[in-house]
Amino acid sequence: MLNRLKRFEVVARKAHAFNDMAEQERQVLHPFDLRNIHPRLQSIVKSLFDDGHFAQATFEAFKFVDKEVQRFSGISESGFKLFMNAFAETSPAIILTKMSNTSEKDEQQGYKFIFTGSALAIRNPRGHEYGIKDDPDKCLDHLSLASMLLRRLDESGYK
Repeated sequence: MLNRLKRFEVVARKAHAFNDMAEQERQVLHPFDLRNIHPRLQSIVKSLFDDGHFAQATFEAFKFVDKEVQRFSGISESGFKLFMNAFAETSPAIILTKMSNTSEKDEQQGYKFIFTGSALAIRNPRGHEYGIKDDPDKCLDHLSLASMLLRRLDESGYK
């Protein structure tokens, strides 16, 4: 019984030390590294984020997403019109899936609405209103979404 207690204590101390090291690593890493923010976004918004301009960082990130979709699609519209046309079900300018079955067609349409929704719900309020205050966590959530959208474009071969 005594040996089991000693072994348990050794394991518990090692686990505690491991958790302390993991916490130290988290404190050293920038939040962008913890969230794996897309590298092309980092060069645009990291200084805004670090200076506490969270709403502006979000706005700039989604403007970048808009510009990337414009560049890939060749469509000069922006926001709602751009995304609805770029990812249209028939003759899309940007093809994210093979669209050979219902699931792939649904995915294409789903991304159309995610791109469009992010412009309407996240980018537009920060571009048309003043005084919007975001906290770091909300900004990181927004930047994570923008990163995911950019990665989806990258996965589809648009560079």
